[in-house]
Amino acid sequence: MQDVTDLRFWRLLGRYGHADAYVTEYIRVYPHSRVDKDIRQDILLNDTGCPVIAQIAGEDVPSLARIAEGLQSLPVAGIDLNLGCPAQVVCRKHVGGALLKDLSKVDEILAALRARITKVPFSVKCRLGYETASDFEKLLELFSRRRVDWVTVHGRTVRQGYGGRADWDAILRAAESLNCPVVGNGDISDPVQAARMLEETRLSGLMIGRGAVRNPWIFRQIRQARDGEPVTLPTGREVLTYLYAIKEMTSIVEHSRGESAHVERSKKFLNFIGAGISGEFLYRTRRARTWTEMEAAWKQYLDMERPYSLIPEG
Repeated sequence: MQDVTDLRFWRLLGRYGHADAYVTEYIRVYPHSRVDKDIRQDILLNDTGCPVIAQIAGEDVPSLARIAEGLQSLPVAGIDLNLGCPAQVVCRKHVGGALLKDLSKVDEILAALRARITKVPFSVKCRLGYETASDFEKLLELFSRRRVDWVTVHGRTVRQGYGGRADWDAILRAAESLNCPVVGNGDISDPVQAARMLEETRLSGLMIGRGAVRNPWIFRQIRQARDGEPVTLPTGREVLTYLYAIKEMTSIVEHSRGESAHVERSKKFLNFIGAGISGEFLYRTRRARTWTEMEAAWKQYLDMERPYSLIPEG
C-alpha cells in the first residue's frame, strides 16, 4: 500500500504480532527507471526478521525484465507483479489493474518475467478483471501456462475499487483450478473467519492490507484462532497507544512540513482504523486540523478498557 506499508510500518506491526512476510510498496517501472531509493533502503535495512517481497508495476516489457533481474541481487524473498492496483493515477498510465484490459500484454509481460526471474519466486497479484470478471478464467490460464510460482487474488474488479464485497467464491475457484499456491485478499477483518478459511479451503495463505492497518493485532489473532485459543481483543486504551505510535511514526516523514501536514499524513492510517471503531470517530478524525482536535477525538472514543474487535460494521 503506497505511503503506508513501508519499513517503519512493518516495524510497528512487530509490536503487535508480525506477518509471515511483507510486500514492498510498488516499484514503478518505466524506461530508464531505477528501483525507488526509499524502497531499496526498506529492503536493505529490513530488520523485522520477516522476508520481504519486492512488488513491481509497469507495462514496458524490457524495463520490467531489467528491474526484475536487478532486484534479484537484493535480499528479497520474491518478486511480485502488480496487476491489481485500482488507483486511477496508476490505471491512467496503463499499469497495475489497467493491464487486465489487455490479456495479450499480460501474457507478454509474464513470459518475459518468467524468463528473467530465476533466483527467487515469481508471483502475481491480480483482481478478477477490469470492468467485469468475464475474462478471469482466461487470466488464470495465463498464470498456469507461464508457470507463475504463486498468485494473490483480490476478489473485486478494478472498477469496483474497494466498494461492495470481495467475491470469495471466485478466489476459492482460483485456488481449486490453478496449479500453484493461491493467496486470498480482500475484506479480511475477522480473525476467526480467516483461520477457518485457511483450515477448510485450498488457499495457501491470506494477504492483509487495510485490515492490518486497522487492526495490527490481526496476525496474532489468526494464529490464536488456528491454535484453538481464545482471540485476544485490544482494549480502547491499547488502540489509543497504537494511534500515538502512528503519530510518532508519521512525524519522522512530516517533521519539516508542519503540524497540518503531519495531521493529514496520519489520516492515511486513520481512514482505515476509524472504520473499525465507529462512524462518529471516523467523522471527527477526518475533520481534525490540529493535533489538539485529533487527540481529543481519540481520547473521547478510546480512553477506556472496553475491548474492540476492530471489525467494520456491515
